[in-house]
Amino acid sequence: MIGVVNRVLIGLVGLVLLVVGGSVLAVGLGVRPPAWWIHGGRHDVLLSTAERTRWRETGWWWPAVIAALAVLLLLSLWWLAAVLRRRRLTEVLVDTGDGEGALLRGRALEGVLAADAEGMDGVERAHVRLTGRRDAPATHVRLLLEPHVDPGTALYELTDGALARARDSAALASLPAEVRLLGVKHRAERVS
Repeated sequence: MIGVVNRVLIGLVGLVLLVVGGSVLAVGLGVRPPAWWIHGGRHDVLLSTAERTRWRETGWWWPAVIAALAVLLLLSLWWLAAVLRRRRLTEVLVDTGDGEGALLRGRALEGVLAADAEGMDGVERAHVRLTGRRDAPATHVRLLLEPHVDPGTALYELTDGALARARDSAALASLPAEVRLLGVKHRAERVS
């Protein structure tokens, strides 16, 4: 989704800059612009003194300008954060020993890791995301634990079991993992 938004925004900004820049260049080279265009001739300025000071005395002008610029800034920061955010790894390079290598789909490895982790005792749900490079992947694992499970034991079973099997089956030298353990919300038990 963010890739589509990114491409559309870059395309729109590029199109606006191309049209405005091209028209200013054309007017500067002597092309006669239409009457409604912002530049009337070669020596015309973008904003005249009258245009810059027209709304100065109205009370709504500066709050509206500041609000519009603030919204534009927030949207730009959101866009930048979305572009710089780590992406999900789409494929993992598996060393087959013949010098060629094979590609393993990242979603497949994530699914197997999640299913393996959910098969552990006391894990209600597991979510796995691969990041990094395809020859050196890393995992982000989130486990939702039932109330009776010891987090240390669950972490040991995950690293010694599911992550070790995934590392060995993909012939990786290492498979670093960031693990988040969350507890299932449950009602308090009545003690009598």
